[in-house]
Amino acid sequence: MSKSLRIAFVHAHPDDESLWSGALTAHLVAAGHEVSLLTATRGERGDVVPGELSSLAGTPELERHRIGELARAVASLGFARHAFLGDPPVGSGRRYRDSGMTWLRPGLAGPAADAEPDSLCSRPLDDVVADLAAWLRHVDADLVVSYDDDGGYGHPDHVRMHRACVAAARLLGVGFAAVVHAPGEGVRWFDLDNLAPRVEEALRHHASQLTVNGDGTLTHSGGQTEPVVTSVGLRPDAVARPVVEGL
Repeated sequence: MSKSLRIAFVHAHPDDESLWSGALTAHLVAAGHEVSLLTATRGERGDVVPGELSSLAGTPELERHRIGELARAVASLGFARHAFLGDPPVGSGRRYRDSGMTWLRPGLAGPAADAEPDSLCSRPLDDVVADLAAWLRHVDADLVVSYDDDGGYGHPDHVRMHRACVAAARLLGVGFAAVVHAPGEGVRWFDLDNLAPRVEEALRHHASQLTVNGDGTLTHSGGQTEPVVTSVGLRPDAVARPVVEGL
């Protein structure tokens, strides 16, 4: 597709933009598209990698630190614009906090029992959709990209943003595509292993949350080790299909 598109990635927390879709972002930027990022929360409830940053856990300083980490990752990946959900002057001024999660079993998360009243999952979905739609209008998005309907592994904030993105895209008449990490029917697959160094560079900016091991893997603050994601797919809705097929 020769036309330059305005592509809006929507993620729940700082570091998701690098973990889930960092290589795809770098690929689309290099192809000449205008790629923007909206982050719903500031990751206030994230665990912290053991070590020199451990004292940040559970403190207001963690939020400020993660905002700085995110700003550096955003610059590294080449996003044209970034905002937090609800922030003025585009948004309503509502603030959405990290809802937290609990592990139901290995690989599957569920809601935390102590989500705060102003958390992303506690606020009315209509509020989330209104703030999201306002930002999508502001960046004049041709395509909205976020999580699949299960949030990848069940994180309630990821699931919430999937639902909000689908609703906002339908409201505005633009296409929605979900990031998936396995090929399948209807999936536009991108083999982007060559961009692994670029993704690892972005991930290293999120040192409070994860450690890049240098062997193609990363270790999360909770101790789980997994491969660095590079090759990914997009599963588009009907409106987005011709746009995604042309990427």
